[in-house]
Formats: sequence, structure tokens, C-alpha cells
Amino acid sequence: MSSFAPVYREDARILILGSMPGDASLSADQYYAHPRNAFWPIMGALFGAGPEQPYADRLQRLMACGVALWDVIGNCRREGSLDSAIEPDSIVANDIPALINSCPQLTRICFNGTAAEQAFRRHIRLDANGRELNLRRLPSTSPAHAALGLAAKLTAWQQALQ
Repeated sequence: MSSFAPVYREDARILILGSMPGDASLSADQYYAHPRNAFWPIMGALFGAGPEQPYADRLQRLMACGVALWDVIGNCRREGSLDSAIEPDSIVANDIPALINSCPQLTRICFNGTAAEQAFRRHIRLDANGRELNLRRLPSTSPAHAALGLAAKLTAWQQALQ
């Protein structure tokens, strides 16, 4: 399975990285398409890019606010949607360093959950060309991460992104 192309403009200041899209997202060809995923409600609260808007409008709104989206993993083998089911030896990472280098104002990378951060640290060799990047893991917005409710996730994301 393959992830999506990055969503960004060259003036992006924040890059949000997921691990790999789940089945619902792959079927819909949209980032965070599972109806119980908290990503779009959180983006709605923070940037006005909520799930009530058409998908293309949400992406445009995030880009206008300096937010870029992508996944650490470009290709992998996995049964189902859980990150724990990804076959580690099948992982091919996206070219995140190239994306970072094409966005000179980028200063912050936020990981949507532990799996995204771990994949990044295992598979990405970062050369930020002397730029200091703030790397921050946030609670996963996935419905599989039910330990935190929407309010707690929103608070953590708000503190990191604003």
C-alpha cells in the first residue's frame, strides 16, 4: 500500500506527519477519513478546517494557515489499519528531507502519534541545512487511541500548534 502525496505550500511553517493512512483514508483517498478520527475536528477548532467543509477546502485552509500534511511511510505491507500491523521490513519512507528543504519557513514537525515519531526516527535522516526544527509528538487522533478523549487531544494539539 502507498500513502498520499504531501499537502503543502512552500510557505509552510508546520509539518504534521502521520505514519500511514488507514483503510478508510485509502478508500476515500483523503487524509484522516475515518469518521471517528479526531484530526479534522481538531483542525476545525484550531484553523477553521473542520469536517463540515468539503475536503479540498479543508486542505486549502490548512495550507493558508502554514500547515503541511504528509506521512512518514510512503509504502509498506499491512493487514488492516493498525500501525502495529505494519511489517517493519516492508517500510519505505517518504522523502521528508526534500519536503523540508522546499519549505524554508518550516520550523516545527508534529507527529500524529507515537508510530509516526518512531517511524521518522528510524527511517529519516534529517539535514535541516542549519535550520533548527522543533520536533514534537502529539497524541494520535486515531480512534484506536481511545486513552484520551477529544477535549484532551485538542488541548495537547492546541498547545503544540499555536
